[in-house]
Amino acid sequence: MIKRYTQIFFILLIFIIPARSFSQTFTEDIYKFSRAMGYISNFYVDTINGPKLIENAIVNLLKELDPHSVYIPKDEVKEMNEPLEGNFEGIGIQFNILHDTIYVISPISGGPSEKVGIRAGDRIISINDEIVAGKGISNTGVRDRLLGEKGTIVIVSIKRKGVSELLQFTITRDKIPIYSVDAAYLIDKEIAYIKISRFASTTVDEFVEKAKKLKNDGAKSLILDLRDNGGGYLDKAIELADHFLDDKKLIVYTEGMRVPRKENLATIDGIYQDGNVIVLIDEGSASASEIVAGAIQDWDRGIIIGRRSFGKGLVQQQLFLPDGSLIRLTVARYHTPTGRVIQKPYDQGLEEYEKELLTRYQQGELLNKDSINFPDSLKYYTLQNKRIVYGGGGIMPDIFVPLDTTSVTEFYSKMVRTGVLNSFVLDYIDKNRKSLKSKYPNFNTYLQKFEVTSEMIDNLVTFGAKSKIEPKENDIEKSKPDFSLIIKALIARDLWDMSEYFQIVNVRDKGFNKAVEVVKNWEKYNSEVLISK
Repeated sequence: MIKRYTQIFFILLIFIIPARSFSQTFTEDIYKFSRAMGYISNFYVDTINGPKLIENAIVNLLKELDPHSVYIPKDEVKEMNEPLEGNFEGIGIQFNILHDTIYVISPISGGPSEKVGIRAGDRIISINDEIVAGKGISNTGVRDRLLGEKGTIVIVSIKRKGVSELLQFTITRDKIPIYSVDAAYLIDKEIAYIKISRFASTTVDEFVEKAKKLKNDGAKSLILDLRDNGGGYLDKAIELADHFLDDKKLIVYTEGMRVPRKENLATIDGIYQDGNVIVLIDEGSASASEIVAGAIQDWDRGIIIGRRSFGKGLVQQQLFLPDGSLIRLTVARYHTPTGRVIQKPYDQGLEEYEKELLTRYQQGELLNKDSINFPDSLKYYTLQNKRIVYGGGGIMPDIFVPLDTTSVTEFYSKMVRTGVLNSFVLDYIDKNRKSLKSKYPNFNTYLQKFEVTSEMIDNLVTFGAKSKIEPKENDIEKSKPDFSLIIKALIARDLWDMSEYFQIVNVRDKGFNKAVEVVKNWEKYNSEVLISK
């Protein structure tokens, strides 16, 4: 049986890969592999699952190449892009399976996991008391356990780097939002804010609709928030960047050893080719987000604010196998218009690659820009004003904003991640919805007049005590501003939408406030950043 599969595998390679790609040595190595599998088939002591053995061989083969070349079994192909395509009911995370553990790529913005505090990089150890780590779980197995009818409960235990004990989250399944533009509003009469959570099939259409309305309302400058945007469809990132760049300007190009250079150029049709532009990025901004930020930075089209982006710049091509499964094989690298490589190094192995963001934190990069050093070999010059920018993985912002770790207590974190805070807000809205709607008929009235009272905070603490979450000394006083802000924002999200939520939480967001400061003092920052040499 195994001999049959190895022969098919060998013949498949010969037919799908051009003859010029095979050296004599490589052909001999494939034959060597086929012979080894034949020996196992003919002489191994026990019965063997041939298809599974071949599948494992492919998986381990791809692991030797790079972190983003992966094998997708046939029963998972249809479902792998669902978060970018349509509605489904579940807990709302994008995930992958790394080292036999469910790895959270990112919680889907506005979904149930995001509401309780699931983070990118979390590992799911158990689901409803069933251990799922180290059990050979498949993508289908994850979906079977996490998807479910709206309103039903799922409890997950999370291993978070930097936290010794497992964290337990109680998540109420819901309909996962399909929109990728989370927020779009006027900050003042002339400054617009748009937040994009991922690059889905509808992203550019959503952006154009929101941007046109904001421009008609008087917007002359734009703050584009791509923080924690893990990417998505490449073509949508190119389409979005096109709206900011003049005709025929290079947006991104791809190139590989066996893939010729392919350039993507801007067209004449962009709706934001004039006006001041800020792009917010952080260590969660990856792939498609980095293409947009890199193009805007390289052409001196706008100012990039935040922290160094993730550094995912490998191009995958989907290659189908005879049984309907597929390989996502890295075939090229993304390059910004100046020629910078977006992909961060992965030559130290998969384990080091996976903990690179933790390494950034431990080395102080997320807190202090002086902790980041680039060699001269990674120096590039922007295409308009010849400013220095750096390659080496990710997009380095023009203006650094450190990670804010000053005010959050463990009490606050536990109230969020266990779902207690969200449950409290939902309970409050359920009891007071009619009076809230009557007293605050529109968001502006709510924004100006609603206040989270001390009584509400006391009730929240009592609510938490029922779940055995007790504050330590001074926790309540220290966390009160955070509780007040998030409660007000969550109520607004329920009564209106995500835009209203961000209008509230952005008030205390350091990156957002820096962006507003820059726009309001554009001439000063323009001379210091965009036209400096």
